[in-house]
Amino acid sequence: MTHTVLLAGDSTVASCPAFEAPMSGWGAQLGAYVGRPVRNFAKGGATTASHRAEGLWAALLREVVPGDVVVIQFGHNDQKDPGLPYQDNLRAFVKEARRAGARPVLCTPVQRRRWEGERLIPTHGDYPERVRALAAAEDVPLIDLTAATTELYERLSPEGSKALFTHFPPGVHPLYPDGIADDTHFCFRGADEVAAIVAARLKEIA
Repeated sequence: MTHTVLLAGDSTVASCPAFEAPMSGWGAQLGAYVGRPVRNFAKGGATTASHRAEGLWAALLREVVPGDVVVIQFGHNDQKDPGLPYQDNLRAFVKEARRAGARPVLCTPVQRRRWEGERLIPTHGDYPERVRALAAAEDVPLIDLTAATTELYERLSPEGSKALFTHFPPGVHPLYPDGIADDTHFCFRGADEVAAIVAARLKEIA
């Protein structure tokens, strides 16, 4: 039986609407790399709290067949509301995924493109470390996308890494006539690169 990969996360994971193309979360590109079905329940703007409150998490669990893999990546929006019990919410996701018969996998958040000279500036505070600690405590496989995307961007350089994101000067792209310089959301190429990283790690652990 071919098991499905189900995704919970925010806009950096989500499938973007056509009018935002080529903006894309990495989850939209994952199917091409894992060779099995992918169902993407990530949503732009989602936190660990809103994903549950809006019914997305319940919808994901309803689709789970024992043996499926549930990949969870939050942090970009949770960080904006320090009052949210981020780690507790992730722990609940892990327990509920396991109860449904799925194998949970935790991801640290992908980096934003923020530079100081040739070095990337971390922007997520202690959120990546909180995910790492939870993964260790609950014996959950971890995909450290904070570390992996830091390495990726720095290898490409400040200028080269721009090609991973939704960057267009005015008058170049018909959907962004006024231009755009988005250092959080990937374009197709960036989503592809990160999806390949996730897929490679999934082959090792799930």
